[in-house]
Amino acid sequence: MPFIYRNLTLSPSDNEESLPEILAAKLALPVTALRDVHIIRKAVDARKKQNIKLVYTLSFNADSSLQNRFRENASLEWQPDVLQQPIAPVKSQKRIVVVGSGPAGLFAALRLAEYGLTATIIERGEPVERRALAVQRFWKDGILDPESNVQFGEGGAGTFSDGKLTSRSKDGLVPWVLEQLVRFGAQPEIRYLGKPHIGTDRLRNVVSAIRQYLLGRGFTIRFNCRMTDMNSSGGKIVSLTVNNSEELPCDQLILATGHSARDIYELLERRQVPLQRKPFAMGLRVEHPQELIDRIQYGTARHPNLPVADYAVTWNNSSSGRSAYSFCMCPGGVVVGGASELGGVVTNGMSGQLRNSPFANSALVVNIREEDFEGSGPLGGIHLQRRWERKAFEAGGGGYRAPAQNLLDFLGLPGKGAVKTSYRPGICETDLSKVLPPFVTDTLREGIKDFERRMRGFVTAEATLVGIESRTSAPVRILRDANSESPSLNGLYPAGEGAGYAGGIMSSAVDGIKIADIIAGRLAV
Repeated sequence: MPFIYRNLTLSPSDNEESLPEILAAKLALPVTALRDVHIIRKAVDARKKQNIKLVYTLSFNADSSLQNRFRENASLEWQPDVLQQPIAPVKSQKRIVVVGSGPAGLFAALRLAEYGLTATIIERGEPVERRALAVQRFWKDGILDPESNVQFGEGGAGTFSDGKLTSRSKDGLVPWVLEQLVRFGAQPEIRYLGKPHIGTDRLRNVVSAIRQYLLGRGFTIRFNCRMTDMNSSGGKIVSLTVNNSEELPCDQLILATGHSARDIYELLERRQVPLQRKPFAMGLRVEHPQELIDRIQYGTARHPNLPVADYAVTWNNSSSGRSAYSFCMCPGGVVVGGASELGGVVTNGMSGQLRNSPFANSALVVNIREEDFEGSGPLGGIHLQRRWERKAFEAGGGGYRAPAQNLLDFLGLPGKGAVKTSYRPGICETDLSKVLPPFVTDTLREGIKDFERRMRGFVTAEATLVGIESRTSAPVRILRDANSESPSLNGLYPAGEGAGYAGGIMSSAVDGIKIADIIAGRLAV
């Protein structure tokens, strides 16, 4: 039976390949007594700048004769043999449709395939290869395709991001998701890194490989295919209308359209599917030289065996109850346009697998409450987002250029520096207070001053702010019952981030898997 050894530390200059010998020395054993030593977690401890450590959790096997000795070692624990429960095949003639091919939709489909089920996947955007061309054209020339862009298309919004796989969830499905990603081409170390990421460049290949697998398992995948209506009979879904013209039969609908599919929320509201207003956050992107962030976090120039440094900061105004905090931090990345509607500017952060850009960027956002929304309906948050995205477009002068401002200038401090940014399609220097609600601007200014107290050097003439960051999470929740089904329409299963029950690649994938399990369980009866 395997054992786990926690908190084995190395300095950045130590050789990771020596871990078996170091572990054996800790246990006062010859290295030959240990078998199958491998890393199950690796993280950086930079709390003491003069003594930065790499912290490992290792798994290994040993002879049964050593078990009693190991039981007395406080650093060791048993690792139970956890095997995935075999999934019994399910046979059904029910027609399953998955709308959206982001993490929730793709992992729902992968899970259905485990049961031997198939489905039709419809995606309003293009396959990832053609989608990448449309995105590059947008970033280069400011020509937006409203149906295939950073938000819409195969792989979902996460495909043009950092590919971050961090998750607060301890759900047992998280390792399954990681294993599937590795199976389809992600780097194996995502299984154990404390802050794993794939990188947008490699993630595109993973998404393409998943598509080929599903096609080989009998799935139908239709691109440039947008759901424009749902049709029901007796309170149960019976078909979808796609592209305003074709009727697609459907008995079970996994709705995994992401939080930028505003037309889907409008359709659900018309069809009286219960929706709920949901708080979100809004703000700006801040961009620093990556070397500066490395020095702030590590206290010196980064050792080559350490990852490029990231950060997470938060500040709360006790008087207003507002919070300012970092979100979706992209070390070694770039800031890019993420618009999906004509006439609106949206920013996003993105990194490749190597995270080798000279810039570090992060969203700095403020919580938006329901009372801040425009109007009393469930879509009030969308109306608020759209209003300020359009203001940002106007301030940028058109062409999806983004309004930008030096950080010192935004704070009203002397010593203004140049406005330097990686943002594409381009920027227009302006006063960013004009493109945000006043309470967001005020909270950001106070929060950033507090961030400087925690990260000396954060407030600098070398930093630039770019606006706006408005798509942090869904401003709407599509209500579900205890079985993750719409309480008003039998057969409708809202899934993932667009449903308002997840945030990010991992939690969205897990949500899609759980819904696939529910559907398979019902069909098996």
